[in-house]
Amino acid sequence: MSRRGTLRFSSLAAMPDAMRRLAEPKVQQIAAPSPREPSGTAPRASKYGNHPTTVDGFRFDSKREANHYNRLKLRVAAGEVLFFLRQVPFHLPGNTRYVVDFLEFHADGSVHVVDAKGKETQTFRLKKRQVEQLYPVRIELV
Repeated sequence: MSRRGTLRFSSLAAMPDAMRRLAEPKVQQIAAPSPREPSGTAPRASKYGNHPTTVDGFRFDSKREANHYNRLKLRVAAGEVLFFLRQVPFHLPGNTRYVVDFLEFHADGSVHVVDAKGKETQTFRLKKRQVEQLYPVRIELV
């Protein structure tokens, strides 16, 4: 094996006979569809009912977040917002982090930390409170 954990053979046919006999059952097992997920079934629904959306080549976790992105683009064009950043991490104690959806820099000099939430979970509330205690920011919800 190489350092990356992959074999140096390009295919099963390139392997020595003894190695090929060991590898073939594993390859067939990997290639066979899982009995738990029959092929052709619809993907599982999201836990909180969000629908991942793509806008301008960016993937957003929800339609709410994508809609806020579109509103921000309009506000930038109008001059109300100078620029904005997406997916900004705030580092917290315990080697954890909280990622806000948008960091907006307004023309009046203010900075807004915005998160698009459909449902406020207990984990969200704890991390939000922690961020607001450690950093001089207020997280706004849309």
